[in-house]
Amino acid sequence: MQPDVVPAGTYDDRPDNRAASFPEERRQAVERAEFTDFYAASYQRLVGQLYAMIGDQSEAQDAVQEAFVRAWAHRGKLDRNGAPEAWVRVTAWRIAASRWRRARDGLRLGALTAPPESTAGPTPDRVAFIELLRKLPAEQRRALVLHYLCDLSVDQVAAETGARVGTVKARLARGRTALTPYLRDMAAPVSE
Repeated sequence: MQPDVVPAGTYDDRPDNRAASFPEERRQAVERAEFTDFYAASYQRLVGQLYAMIGDQSEAQDAVQEAFVRAWAHRGKLDRNGAPEAWVRVTAWRIAASRWRRARDGLRLGALTAPPESTAGPTPDRVAFIELLRKLPAEQRRALVLHYLCDLSVDQVAAETGARVGTVKARLARGRTALTPYLRDMAAPVSE
């Protein structure tokens, strides 16, 4: 459970608002140029600090980056006089801790389930088919996979992709047309 403490440097909508203790003239939201300077000046330092706390450089970089994204989204609540770096550091720590919990819970869940049976790798035909699909534009490939491999109707494909039904039909037709020459070459002759 998260503590009911607001990191320094933020305004909050709760009644125990820390920012309320700041005089009105000191409540100044961080603007774009200031935020950019703040990011440039403190990113490496915060990554180093979080790395020292958690022991994983890439995780520290990811968590600090995500914390800055959240800080940007809440920049109207950041007070440049109220230690916004502390807010980012606390947020990055919480992000890292949350990721640890999810990873731990995933491991626990994995331990509860039976190990998967050994499965054979993909057949040569499947590998060749995937290579063919990679030659198609992404949206055509997505439409073909959803329609033919996931067995979705055209309407369902349209709903999942956010495209119109006519667009899905066109993508399917273009994808089939593009694959036809390759599929003919792959078809094995019938021997009697």
